[in-house]
Amino acid sequence: MADLSHSTFANAARRNKRIGMLCLGLVAGMVGLAYASVPLYAMFCSITGFGGTPGKAESNPKGIIAREMSVRFDSNVSSELNWTVKPAASVTDRIGAVDTVNYVATNHSDKPVTGMAIFNVSPERAGVYFNKIECFCFTEQTLQPGETVDMPIVFFVDPELDDNQELDTIKEITLSYTFYASDNGGS
Repeated sequence: MADLSHSTFANAARRNKRIGMLCLGLVAGMVGLAYASVPLYAMFCSITGFGGTPGKAESNPKGIIAREMSVRFDSNVSSELNWTVKPAASVTDRIGAVDTVNYVATNHSDKPVTGMAIFNVSPERAGVYFNKIECFCFTEQTLQPGETVDMPIVFFVDPELDDNQELDTIKEITLSYTFYASDNGGS
């Protein structure tokens, strides 16, 4: 009888240890997913255009079509960032044409300030067709006290937009940036 209770105790201890290891593995997996969720979500949005997120491209290999599209630019600056940012002037060009525009940012503080920008495209369903070749938004920007800089964007609207019948009535796309102080040096 003593062997039976010892065996039962040993089996229960093994089961508890296995359950504890499974729970520990589950917690570790959840923590790992939490850290990976932001870059995975950003990658998903960039690939699919979800939420009006523009794509990133090396060039426009698809050519230019006759249909024209206007692109309007907008900027918002967080109250924690002592900058003014003037958006670029609107551009109307044929779809597929590569255009370059400049936002102009000024640091009004008396010390260097590092900022970042997040962006989106509206209407959202056009985001997958808006491609940036070069953009200040890909990296942090540090402006010295009183400094004013041009911040270029090189972009094109993918000609495949014209194949999407749901977007036949779209004549204008808006690229909007929200600027905020970076954790790595914003004031």
